Amino acid sequence: MPIRTFGPHRRWSDLRAKLDGRLPEPTLAELDRAADFAVERHGDQKRPAGEPYLEHLLETVDVLTNGPGVTDRDVLVAGVLHDVVEDTDTTLDEVRGAFGQAVADLVGWVTKPDAGPGEDKTAARLRYLSSLVHAPDEVLQLKLADRLSNVQRLETHPRPAKRASYYAETVEQLVPLAARHPWYEQWFGAWRERYAYLLGSGSDPHARR
Repeated sequence: MPIRTFGPHRRWSDLRAKLDGRLPEPTLAELDRAADFAVERHGDQKRPAGEPYLEHLLETVDVLTNGPGVTDRDVLVAGVLHDVVEDTDTTLDEVRGAFGQAVADLVGWVTKPDAGPGEDKTAARLRYLSSLVHAPDEVLQLKLADRLSNVQRLETHPRPAKRASYYAETVEQLVPLAARHPWYEQWFGAWRERYAYLLGSGSDPHARR
């Protein structure tokens, strides 16, 4: 079953041109600042499949605006910055100082915590994902957009075992939360069916022969 995909956008200017006229200019100007901040902080980081890190950040904004139709400035700015604390040396205080408390709160919500005493990384990750059931709606919209970007082309991940485990985690932890938002519920429902083979033979029945 085909699913709608978002991006890729290699430059913020590409996505900005598509959003011009759909978002107020002050929101676009704030996104300009956020994109510059993200480029500076993420630098030359790459994603697992080798694409520039910025592509994922822009895809998240693309999902938010062109999927469920989010226009809230703080949520969109947090979409650009959502990994800057988790994956760089940037602190939440720096995010707060540059973009305000609301953006920092959103970024804080979607930043996975470090493992606690006697806790391994897997347990910490599951603890974090379980906590999202209590997340405010704007946090959940952001997290679902982030995960959608991560899994929309799951077959491109270089490690087959990771594809299967990430599929299972998404189905178990994120798909139930998507039921709170009809657009995400529909998208993840189609995605779940499209990639169900990952828990079976591992052979993609949708692949062209």
